[in-house]
Amino acid sequence: MRIKRHLRLVASFAAVAMLAVACGGDDTTEQPTGTDTGTGTETAEPTETAAGDGTLVFGTSADPVVLDGALVSDGETLRAIDQMFEGLVGLEPGGTEIRPLLATEWEASEDGLAWTFTLREGVTFHDGTEFNAAAVCFNFDRWYNFTGSFQNPDATYYWQTVFGGFATQDVEGVPEESLYESCVDNGDGTVTLNITSPSASFLSALALTNFTIASPTALQEFGADEGEVGDDGLFRPTGTYGTEHPVGTGPFMFESWTRGDRLVMARFDDYWGEVEGNIETLIFRPIAEGAARLQALQSGEIDGYDLVAPEDFETIESDPDLQLLTRPAFNIGYIGFTQTANEALQDRVVREAIMMTVNRQAVVDGFYAGQGEVAHAFMPPELFGYADDVTQYEFDPEGAVALLEEAGHTLPIQLQFAYPTDVSRPYMPNAQANAEAFAADLEAQGAFEVELVSDTWSPDYLGKAFAGDYELYLLGWTGDFGDPDNFLGTFFQTPNQPEWGFEEAAIHDILDEAESETDVDARTALYEEANRLIADYIPGVPYVHTQPALAFRANVTGYQPSPVSLEPFSLVTVS
Repeated sequence: MRIKRHLRLVASFAAVAMLAVACGGDDTTEQPTGTDTGTGTETAEPTETAAGDGTLVFGTSADPVVLDGALVSDGETLRAIDQMFEGLVGLEPGGTEIRPLLATEWEASEDGLAWTFTLREGVTFHDGTEFNAAAVCFNFDRWYNFTGSFQNPDATYYWQTVFGGFATQDVEGVPEESLYESCVDNGDGTVTLNITSPSASFLSALALTNFTIASPTALQEFGADEGEVGDDGLFRPTGTYGTEHPVGTGPFMFESWTRGDRLVMARFDDYWGEVEGNIETLIFRPIAEGAARLQALQSGEIDGYDLVAPEDFETIESDPDLQLLTRPAFNIGYIGFTQTANEALQDRVVREAIMMTVNRQAVVDGFYAGQGEVAHAFMPPELFGYADDVTQYEFDPEGAVALLEEAGHTLPIQLQFAYPTDVSRPYMPNAQANAEAFAADLEAQGAFEVELVSDTWSPDYLGKAFAGDYELYLLGWTGDFGDPDNFLGTFFQTPNQPEWGFEEAAIHDILDEAESETDVDARTALYEEANRLIADYIPGVPYVHTQPALAFRANVTGYQPSPVSLEPFSLVTVS
């Protein structure tokens, strides 16, 4: 079922841009907020120093959007929600292996269409109500029965990406098919999720924060299903559930939220699990500028922050009061080709010549402060299905010119090359520097003549990139969960995705087959072959995997950097 990233393209321009900001758990710095409704509750005047009395203050790059996992897709929001909510399964701290959470074990039927989960006993929501099979089904049925504005891809991107459609189709462009069929309370502490076709990535997808289980009582009492799409095309919830009354089962519970200032969570004393850290109060403080986050850390205003700029590594590492942590590389930065935007890109020779002309190693060495490695595929090497024997293209600009001339091209070939401004991404800390370096490479031997263009990250750049308006463009992706479908399937499973603009049946079909294959060895082989096909076809230039960095004060321990940027703060201790 091909219901992946193309869904963004049925949304309005602005909505598309907002959605994409965080995809791939995807992380963001200068991200837009999908809603500005709700002001939270007032808090007492905070102290201006961070750690102490079990309090940890974490500097974020932006405010959350709304604290309802079903309705968001940006990384800063998902990280906050992940402290308060849990799903049936989750990811191991610091990794991507599936671990039990609200389900202690699970089993798929032989045909792969029914998944039965044994639910953890003795779990309560923060409002004191019981977690049980009825609560699980309430949540899944809520998502499946979303109507009207809640079907806007801006509102329910991850449901539509993983499950497809809804019980009824109210919005043009929403998929008619759904992977979800039903949820059954078996009455014995188990729940069965029935799906309409086998999906090997189904269990991994359930680890997404978007599918965490909320208190049915709170959802109903505080208007969780009230919302609208504004004239700007963005969805906004209008109830108070997601801004003042989010209720899950996690180790931290909502206390207050003052937009633009701080989100405060308190330790949930009745949490079912072991809490290893000593954090009693967890505060997320939005500080948009990276330099300001570093200053706040140095002054003790915050205890840690994410998305450290490479130029600040040395400052942090040389300060005995600070420490630098790095995430496992779980991302890909790439130059995308939109073949429909420039006819020359439809010639594989041209695409290969571009690949041979850009000096990826120089860019990685120059702009990633030792935290990057040259990429040869559109997925990280740590994932199963990565193939070490894909075709690799050496930096050979003279060879590229000869290749083009032999193919009869008149040089230089005109190319437009786009990059975003006002943004820093884990895979692209300085987009302008990358773009200018690559453009200089392309023009150095006279093979190409490049027009550099730039747009603000949101809504312009992402919207245009996904609409296929650029010829060459810089972009990237951070994985949501440990499955190659989340990379290769997202990029290339659907034919004619506008940002790529090509149809290559061999690639699309093998990704379809890999997604539905349930045998791990067979899946691995299929993705390895898919990687080889993609490397030979050259839809773009994968150029970097990076290890994004976080900074903390030296007295913070227990923080386990996650490849998907979702760390459990319950493991953290402030001494």
